[in-house]
Amino acid sequence: MTAALLVAFCGGIFIPLGIWVVPLMGYNTQERFAPVQPVPFSHKHHVSGLGIDCRYCHTTVEISANAGMPSTAVCMTCHSQVWTNAAMLAPDRQSLAKDVPIRWTRVYGLPDYVYFDHSIHIAKGVGCTECHGPIGDMAMTWKASTLYMSWCLSCHRDPAPHLRPSDQVFNPHWRRSESTPSGQVLMAQYHIKTQNLSDCGICHR
Repeated sequence: MTAALLVAFCGGIFIPLGIWVVPLMGYNTQERFAPVQPVPFSHKHHVSGLGIDCRYCHTTVEISANAGMPSTAVCMTCHSQVWTNAAMLAPDRQSLAKDVPIRWTRVYGLPDYVYFDHSIHIAKGVGCTECHGPIGDMAMTWKASTLYMSWCLSCHRDPAPHLRPSDQVFNPHWRRSESTPSGQVLMAQYHIKTQNLSDCGICHR
């Protein structure tokens, strides 16, 4: 009888945990997870340290759904002149010599039934850090958000707090100040209307 009660008690504890807690754990969402990359690229060094603009590597972020990944030629623009023999850059040199693209490990991924367009978010004043977190301070890129539907919808239903002036969209250290236009003013400037932003067809096409 005691064993049966113990099993029932443990089941009453662990089953709810399995249903409600486990799906929200970082292990499942991969939040703060930094996958191993073929080249240990540091945004902290290149963006915050050297001041390289996001668009130098992510060339299609303003015009395409996909932000684009840097080609080996982009990397070697600098590294054919600096750190030319660094061991960590051997994959870059091999990629260039063999004309085979580097296969970066994806940090963010969406299901096939979800449509996301980088360009429209950029055009409407959503900064990179809104989704990618403090990317300019990441020595290794880690996942900063769950990308859960509820997370996306919270922004679509109230985008004002997430907007910034267009000239600050790519600034990883931007902070709102007294001179910053209010969220409502920015919504008007960007012609953002929330009536249909949470419709299913916006993201599921």
